[in-house]
Amino acid sequence: MDTHTQVSGMLEKIERVRQARRKKFYLRDEHITLSHGSGSKATHNLIEGIFAPAFSNPLLDQMDDSAVFTLTQTSETATAMRMAFTTDTYVVSPLLFPGGNIGTLAVHGTINDLAMAGAQPLYLSAGFILEEGFSIAELRKIVEAMAQAAQNAGVAIVTGDTKVVQRGKADGLFINTAGIGILRDNTLRGQNRLQAGDKILLNGPIGDHGIAIMLAREALDIESTIESDSAPLHTLVARIMQVAGAGIHCMKDPTRGGVATTLSEMAMASEMAIVLEESAIPVRPEVRGTCEILGLDPLTIANEGKMLVAVAEDKAEQVLAAMREHPLGREAAIIGTVQPEPAAMVFMNTDIGGKRVLDMLVGDPLPRIC
Repeated sequence: MDTHTQVSGMLEKIERVRQARRKKFYLRDEHITLSHGSGSKATHNLIEGIFAPAFSNPLLDQMDDSAVFTLTQTSETATAMRMAFTTDTYVVSPLLFPGGNIGTLAVHGTINDLAMAGAQPLYLSAGFILEEGFSIAELRKIVEAMAQAAQNAGVAIVTGDTKVVQRGKADGLFINTAGIGILRDNTLRGQNRLQAGDKILLNGPIGDHGIAIMLAREALDIESTIESDSAPLHTLVARIMQVAGAGIHCMKDPTRGGVATTLSEMAMASEMAIVLEESAIPVRPEVRGTCEILGLDPLTIANEGKMLVAVAEDKAEQVLAAMREHPLGREAAIIGTVQPEPAAMVFMNTDIGGKRVLDMLVGDPLPRIC
């Protein structure tokens, strides 16, 4: 398929989405609930009912984690630069948890949103909302860890803001970050770019972050060494892009709502089906056991150092090998395949020989996960 045909197909999909959003979307909820921030169906409905129609434009309507655009500088020699821009807000509770804290999570999460667009992260902003009475010592610990995380990832925090609200109005500390980066190539990628035959790859075990937060917050009497998987993925992305280039059609990090929600978004945006193999999906025994005790599904648990990659079938084994050579991809696996029908659906072939339909997370088993 030539580039012109690919671009035309993408624009047609975007226009169908825009036309659908011009129609009145009936949001049944009368008040905001915690579920609206969980990345679940409630979040999807809130975005479709309030934000998407109000802010609709060609960049936003693609609904990827970063906006991708071209900056053109006119001089004696005109140059064009492809950029990615993203923003995120962090309200995780507790502020410090096994494997990280709200500051390191903010750096890693913003870097990963840029990386999923195929960008090399460059600069971040950091905005802090502090509650009156918050410990200066705890703030210093979080900020120093945040600075170290940025330095380790090779990005700079170049601007920011600080606000203080009355005691009891912010639960200690909230952080907002934004990031900008340069695209590594000119390939069109996104959740609406899946093609029949694509393989779905995952770089390692799922559910670590969500379970680590739950155990730290609820002080459950469950012995565990589970830590958050929070990590910057941009170097892993650079490695697989070197190997597969234009063969990589989509990259997304399965944060809120987990793997099931993220794959559902990809299937709907691309109007394709995704079929998973349960036996291929890596889950640590401790995470699986905790989920069984608490009645949770690892596929809907948040991750902060994992990525899902849709890659052309002929490049899948090369990408898998490249992932496994990287420290953040040693347990990578091919977990599924993209097919044309039934459109916008995700299925899983279970270990017992059945089929299970996967959908977006419903409700919010664990609010304030990131």
